[in-house]
Amino acid sequence: MWLNVNRLLVMTICALAAFSSIQSRALYDRGDKGGRSSMALAPAHCAASHEIGKLVLAVNNNGTFATGFTEATLSDCFTGGQLRSCEFPKRSSTTYCFAAAFWIGAVIGRDTLVSQGADGWLPGQEFRPDESPIGDMVKRSTIDPTKKEFDGAISEEDYISVYTDTLLQGVVNDPVRGPHKPLFIEVTERSFAWSYSYAEDLVLFDFSIKNIGIRKIEDAYMGIYVDADVFHSTKNLDGYTDDICGFKEVFPQTIGKCDYFDTVNLAWIADNNGDPTAGAFDDQSVPAVTATRIVRTPSKTLDVSFNWWISNGAPDLDFGPREQPGKGRLKEQFRDIGTGGIGTPNGDVNKYYFLRNREFDYDQIYTSSILPSDTLWMLPDQEQGPDFTDGYDTRYLLSFGPFDIDPGQDLPISLAYVAGEKFHRNPNNLANLPNNPDLFYSYLDFTDLAYNARWASWIYDTPGLDTDGDSYKGDYLICVNDSVINPDSSITILDADTLYIRGDGVPDFQGASPPPAPTLRLIAERGQITVRFNGLRSETTRDVFSNKFDFEGYRVHYARDEQSASYSTLSSYDLDDYNKYVFSDQLGDFVLLDVPFTLDALHDLYGDDFAPLEYGRDNPYVLPLHADSIFYFAPQDFNSSDYRNPNAIHKVWPDQPYPSSLIPDSADSTELTPEGDLKYFEYEFVIKNLLESVPYWVNVTAFDYGSPVSGLPSLETSRTVGAKIAFAQRSGADVNANKPPVYVYPNPYRGDANYNAAGFEGRASDKAEDYARVINFANVPTKCTIRIYTLDGDLVKEIKHDKAIDDPTATHAEWNLITRNTQLVVSGLYYFTVEAVDGSVQIGKLTVIF
Repeated sequence: MWLNVNRLLVMTICALAAFSSIQSRALYDRGDKGGRSSMALAPAHCAASHEIGKLVLAVNNNGTFATGFTEATLSDCFTGGQLRSCEFPKRSSTTYCFAAAFWIGAVIGRDTLVSQGADGWLPGQEFRPDESPIGDMVKRSTIDPTKKEFDGAISEEDYISVYTDTLLQGVVNDPVRGPHKPLFIEVTERSFAWSYSYAEDLVLFDFSIKNIGIRKIEDAYMGIYVDADVFHSTKNLDGYTDDICGFKEVFPQTIGKCDYFDTVNLAWIADNNGDPTAGAFDDQSVPAVTATRIVRTPSKTLDVSFNWWISNGAPDLDFGPREQPGKGRLKEQFRDIGTGGIGTPNGDVNKYYFLRNREFDYDQIYTSSILPSDTLWMLPDQEQGPDFTDGYDTRYLLSFGPFDIDPGQDLPISLAYVAGEKFHRNPNNLANLPNNPDLFYSYLDFTDLAYNARWASWIYDTPGLDTDGDSYKGDYLICVNDSVINPDSSITILDADTLYIRGDGVPDFQGASPPPAPTLRLIAERGQITVRFNGLRSETTRDVFSNKFDFEGYRVHYARDEQSASYSTLSSYDLDDYNKYVFSDQLGDFVLLDVPFTLDALHDLYGDDFAPLEYGRDNPYVLPLHADSIFYFAPQDFNSSDYRNPNAIHKVWPDQPYPSSLIPDSADSTELTPEGDLKYFEYEFVIKNLLESVPYWVNVTAFDYGSPVSGLPSLETSRTVGAKIAFAQRSGADVNANKPPVYVYPNPYRGDANYNAAGFEGRASDKAEDYARVINFANVPTKCTIRIYTLDGDLVKEIKHDKAIDDPTATHAEWNLITRNTQLVVSGLYYFTVEAVDGSVQIGKLTVIF
């Protein structure tokens, strides 16, 4: 929460004065969009939502993310859908971040200045985009190469914004110095998100910070300010009152057969106990955690600071860890930060102090553990300390620097916002605070958070990939599998693996990905839906991470709503191949080291009669002449590769030879489908015995065999991305040709029938209840006009229905019971007309009962 009572008190204390002024153009030299400060400008504010993965996160083009500091509407400016601030997992009605903002502070001449997206206690943001179209946010995506947004895309969901601190309309006075002075910087922000299993819990941010002034920016520090306010929408709406935060520097990780400590540097924040219900976590709890990781800075030698505090208008409640005067890394004297408390930094000079103080605050749960004898930290208020310890309205600032920016120079900075599941493992853990913080901490599980943070780093900079061609591939581990001790006590390594754990320092912004999903179309008929798809790209695209053709198979999924968890798998097709598990003396167990082997490859290795499934875990194969080489085999996936079975995924043209060219325009005409695709890659699956009255979400995914070396499981494309909706009703061609009678259902429509709970309307919908109701029209022509009238002939609603003839929803239309005057229709008897483009009209009746 932002403007709660306490924050309003802070605003009152600060005695804010509105500021509107035009800065002198003599301070900077810009000939393009970034340098204007005219009040006449109308910034092109935009907010959009990263929804491709499990972590849903809103981003804004004003130096903030989540929704608390947005200056746009709370609708996605690309889709029009409702923005979710920070939801994890998707469609869970949770909030894990109220708002976050980008800060940058520096010294210009004799001035100490800070520009920020927001500071959480004063209204008015200091970053603005330019006017439209120059300031418009840009969306890109790698999903569909036929769309314009594919060009230049990095992830499945890219958002690109440009904003500056030089557009001053609406910016409030600094409470200490007066009118805001800009640094004259332009920020290009790119945020990336993916649906893949290893990347679905994170969003990567890449910043380019440019000095657009004529003076050098010195001793600059950048920070990310985060105010979480964790809660579920159905309870604990005062979620800002019980957050805890801390910092995690390292975490144990495993790659291949090697264990090591990964430097994750995570500033994290979470609910204090995950909000269990009756002593157990349920779907209305918030047991997860979110965190910020620094991924790239302009220099490897920068100083990092982690500060957390509680903002409150009452000075004794405005608290944060503070080092004793003359102590800590900088040994500075006590600073009055302007609020009467020791938490909230007020004004540019105090914000800059926090950005550069090189302080690493203790985790919040240890507040009550600070004793009068502590040699570093100031003693917290003994009366309030226990309340601070077990959760409060907490926020943190993760910052780093210093760096200089010359006029015209750009500096790159990358961060990741990461979520982790099952952070809280003990629903009763809060009872351990404030008296036993160590025991409380032992029940916090950072495993998933640290795993996701590692992948954020690996996506940014791929381990083992020499991006710039200088022969350096990054940091690595030597994992010894076998060795002997020589008579002179030296060690001879007989077998070892080189495993890269970090990249070469040059960003790649790419990670392992499943094969591209096949192109999909649905053919609707009465009671069934035919799923037709073409896998040309799926089967012929190399993985960008491994540079291998790692296609393994397809799966057909369907659901009654668009939520990922609702999908069921109907059929699977995958190649015949086998995983080889080799016994490791070091681990005392079998490990997977290689990509799957085809049967032909195994016959080449072990003879034509070799049958891999005869050698399972309980009956491993021992290689002749090498008694220490023991391994067994298991199928990769189900080895379900019968592409002629009409009851499963099957090829439409099973006898079609491999095409002469993989470019359809260059292939022979006999190799092409009527739609112009290559027949060899054309598949089909028929979903039978379906209800005609409900919609079905259908998708076909492609999956690979994973990466044994990096510990990646098989990757599959998203079940929800690219899914199509169909009704198992007559096709468009059938209805247009035969003109069957139009019918309406449910008829009568009863307000007390609870259609939503029965799954007939409003499933997983964001619409308000009055807009989620549905009366369905079936057997309508693909192009027609539907009109609903009262018995007196008054027009209630007109619906224009215009769909392609091959659309699987072409003969179905809906009315949400809202009149043309945007009011809910009243109970009564109505009649409707359906007028086709050829002038033919059908008439019917419907009844509404509330």
